[in-house]
Amino acid sequence: MPTNFTVVPVKDGRRKAAEGQSEGEEDVDDNNELREEDEDVPGDGNPKESSPFINNTDNDKGNNYDGKNMALFEEEMDSNPMVSSLLNKLANYTNLTQGAQEHEEADDDEGSKKKTVKSPQMGTFMGVYLPCLQNILGVILFLRLTWIVGTAGIMESLAIVGMCCSCTMLTAISMSAIATNGVVPAGGSYYMISRSLGPEFGGAVGLCFYLGTTFAGSMYILGTIEILLTYIVPKAAIFVAERKEDEVDALLNNMRVYGTCCLALMSLVVFVGVKYVNKLALVFLACVILSILAIYAGVIKTAFEPPDFPVCLLGNRTLQNHNFDKCMKTEVIDNLTVTTKLWGLFCDGPALNASCNEYFVLNEVTVVQGIPGLASGVISENMWSDYGPLGMLVENKRQPSIPAADTSQDIYLPYVVNDITSFFTLLVGIYFPSVTGIMAGSNRSGDLRDAQKSIPIGTILAIATTSVIYVTSVVLFGACIEGVLLRDKFGDSVKGNLVIGTLSWPSPWVIVIGSFFSCCGAGLQSLTGAPRLLQAIARDGIVPFLQVFGHGKANGEPTWALLLTAGICEIGILIASLDAVAPILSMFFLMCYLFVNLACAVQTLLRTPNWRPRFKYYHWALSFLGMSLCLSLMFICSWYYAIVAMAIASCIYKYIEYRGAEKEWGDGIRGLSLNAARYALIRLEEAPPHTKNWRPQLLVLLNVDSDLGVKHPRLLSFTTQLKAGKGLTIVGNVLEGTYLTKDTEAKKAEQNIKASMTAERTKGFCHVVVSSNLRDGFSHLIQSAGLGGMKHNTVLMAWPGTWKQSNDPQSWKNFIETIRETTSAHQALLVAKNVDSFPTNQERLGEGTIDVWWVVHDGGMLMLLPFLLRQHKVWRKCKMRIFTVAQMDDNSIQMKKDLQMFLYHLRLDAEVEVVEMHDSDISAFTYEKTLVMEQRSQMLKQMQLSRTEREREAQLIHDRNTASHAALNDKADAGPDRVHMTWTKEKLFTERNRNREPNANVAVRDLFNMRPEWESLNQSNVRRMHTAIKLNEVVVNKSQGAHLVLLNMPGPPRNRGGDENYMEFLEVLLEGLNRVLLVRGGGREVITIYS
Repeated sequence: MPTNFTVVPVKDGRRKAAEGQSEGEEDVDDNNELREEDEDVPGDGNPKESSPFINNTDNDKGNNYDGKNMALFEEEMDSNPMVSSLLNKLANYTNLTQGAQEHEEADDDEGSKKKTVKSPQMGTFMGVYLPCLQNILGVILFLRLTWIVGTAGIMESLAIVGMCCSCTMLTAISMSAIATNGVVPAGGSYYMISRSLGPEFGGAVGLCFYLGTTFAGSMYILGTIEILLTYIVPKAAIFVAERKEDEVDALLNNMRVYGTCCLALMSLVVFVGVKYVNKLALVFLACVILSILAIYAGVIKTAFEPPDFPVCLLGNRTLQNHNFDKCMKTEVIDNLTVTTKLWGLFCDGPALNASCNEYFVLNEVTVVQGIPGLASGVISENMWSDYGPLGMLVENKRQPSIPAADTSQDIYLPYVVNDITSFFTLLVGIYFPSVTGIMAGSNRSGDLRDAQKSIPIGTILAIATTSVIYVTSVVLFGACIEGVLLRDKFGDSVKGNLVIGTLSWPSPWVIVIGSFFSCCGAGLQSLTGAPRLLQAIARDGIVPFLQVFGHGKANGEPTWALLLTAGICEIGILIASLDAVAPILSMFFLMCYLFVNLACAVQTLLRTPNWRPRFKYYHWALSFLGMSLCLSLMFICSWYYAIVAMAIASCIYKYIEYRGAEKEWGDGIRGLSLNAARYALIRLEEAPPHTKNWRPQLLVLLNVDSDLGVKHPRLLSFTTQLKAGKGLTIVGNVLEGTYLTKDTEAKKAEQNIKASMTAERTKGFCHVVVSSNLRDGFSHLIQSAGLGGMKHNTVLMAWPGTWKQSNDPQSWKNFIETIRETTSAHQALLVAKNVDSFPTNQERLGEGTIDVWWVVHDGGMLMLLPFLLRQHKVWRKCKMRIFTVAQMDDNSIQMKKDLQMFLYHLRLDAEVEVVEMHDSDISAFTYEKTLVMEQRSQMLKQMQLSRTEREREAQLIHDRNTASHAALNDKADAGPDRVHMTWTKEKLFTERNRNREPNANVAVRDLFNMRPEWESLNQSNVRRMHTAIKLNEVVVNKSQGAHLVLLNMPGPPRNRGGDENYMEFLEVLLEGLNRVLLVRGGGREVITIYS
């Protein structure tokens, strides 16, 4: 649907510049202040996107928006420019990369007089179609396609060509969609994949594409040397085989020596002047096109005048005719029968009665035409495959043959044999490099006049053209050339001629010279492109150890990257076999194409708002089909190479994820993660987690000091040890004030907390809240932290150690209110006392114990926490001990056995000890059975009260308490009925002997339920302090040397007037213990004996 723009002229735009200078200056000052403030503190706390359009006011510093017509927007002009300014910048925008600009500037002799860079002028044909054609057609077509057709047959060859061309066509469709979704700077596939799938995938696939391009350079150089030594100047070989069985090794050694020299020469050419390589590209392309035209011309000529290339057969075996001229055993010269050179190859001497090879004696020598022509009907014989092992003789099955008894000498005789074991999947790996090169157009996107139009049309047309060339070549080769000559890889049966050259017109040398220059040009292009790709990856900064390769010469030439490329290329040359190198680069290219398809499919399925390609003929199903085809071809070509390539990519991916710089490119994988997270959160929302899946999802309440630094970093260490990266961790903090005035402090506090989390290896989220008071802030965190099913179920906080010294009672009141909030929210609570003495993540605690004092049943939290802690290496060597308290009339032996059986069913290893308290102490409280669920049921009933009822009851109790205090304070001699609001040991000892009642057996129950008997407040305080001291004595006696003590945390009193007493009771209860974790359950079972 077309979009219409209407440009409305605005008058009086600058009238005020002449008459209101002073006001204009004030406006400029205000704008500058606003700009500085915006630059220092971006509104969203995220780094600004690097864009040439938005938030880029460097060029507009002198612009004064003082016109009357735009006065309404004048305060926003710095960050949001006028449309006219935006369009002006768009018109002057260039998408040349920095390296290309540096190169152009350095090459220009005028320096500062440099003219404006001309806009790119290359069209579809010159900019995309021809480069793709040149990169796709190459060494495999000239050197291996005839052998592939002869070995696999026409039908299987068409299957190979069809699979590979389909793969590249589907990839081109996906690539076209990505390339037309916005401006693609020079960088090609690496840029597209990294910006679509993120830096991890981008770096991994970019390096794979780099390795593929580098090994492609090796392959082209090996092809160049093979053409040189086999078909142009065979006498230039340094290593010459004296025996036939050494010919392969001699050829490989020659390839290594000449290949290394050729690599050094090409690297020097690229280093000295890359511009000459680009200028020669058209010459090399002309060689390719002329060679292909010569092939088609030769095919047409065979229809009425086949060329004369005789192939000599002994029986049905093909002979190498390097060392003989005439294909006959004997000939008659001057009426005398004499032996030929062929006789001398199979017999001991030239005499007619010489001892000869048995097969030579039994079979006759025949001559067949190597190029019988289109009309010969040879196509029917070349339809099917003829695979074989290494050393298998190349035979014509139609010729008669008498087998010999002794075949042991065949390997030393001049037969044409297979130099490698051939099978279908090997041929796929060797052929696939001949369809690579489809990225050539997208790599030149910076030079195109209209990249979004040219890349899809040019690339798809190039693939269609080359596919037609390959398919017709397969059929025409099979229809024109004899099968034994097709399977003769190096043309030994036609005097060392290039097999495809025998078909060409007017001369085989057209193909030989054309393919030689084609391979040279392709090798130079690879050595030119690969270092620039590596430089682009290095300059992105996503792989730290590659930073050095981002530097180069003053003109931007990647010198260090060229050295590394040459070194890797040398590895391929040392392999020396074209057939062994081809599958290696096939792996890397296939992996690159796989991720191009994945990128398109992910973006299409996610329907991200920015996914608006101009190329409309794509579909996610085509991308998935292309991806599947790439993966299949990888394992078809070579399953072990595929595994190695995937392992390399995986290692690079994990390295970038672990050490790489964090980049936010709006990639599809992030969008995929968001979709997956949303789906998982919706699923979690459906039902609460089962007891078997329950684990503490922590909300850690941190405090910061006056400098906004973390007060207790060991609390984060303990979180790491408890969680070990599993489940949810939210680290919360509250700042007092308003967000408008404290937003800077909040961001700084969040940065400091995140830094501490990183230092302590705490994996989770940070949430800083600004509230009018701390109590409301913590309440908001407890209520609203988390999202959907990923909400916390446990709150972890530090004990307020300085509550006695603090002049402000609000600190410990906030602490108690937080306990009440967690109870109301049905959340568990963990309070760490002396948290600064807890071990760091680097410490390793030796032999010791984690002691659990199980006084009331809270759902099993006390059992679960030590088990989770012992999973971490800090606590791994610690043993778990469980203590429980028994009444004197209980059978403590049976109680211990029952507890041991309970722990056995829980699969927990722990020592069990039942502590018996003296009868006098036992009579002071009623101790409920700890192995039953009655306490938990009673807790749940209390939690079922509505909020209004709780507030009403609390207010009523408060009113009664206030009236009672007023009545008691009016009496001068209160005596034993006076209420002690703050209890100490001295007050306890004074009151203990005076106020002992027979019904004191409710003491310990009151300690954990905090239900005061309102008629005798003073006596209840005495009982509670008495219980705290006695329980503290027992715990200190048993667990003073423990590494950690876990203890049930009593709840606060409902009467808020007794909060200070409650803090005193807890202080007495914990006195003398080093590391203590108070645990308060959330009202549900968290551990089960069932599987």
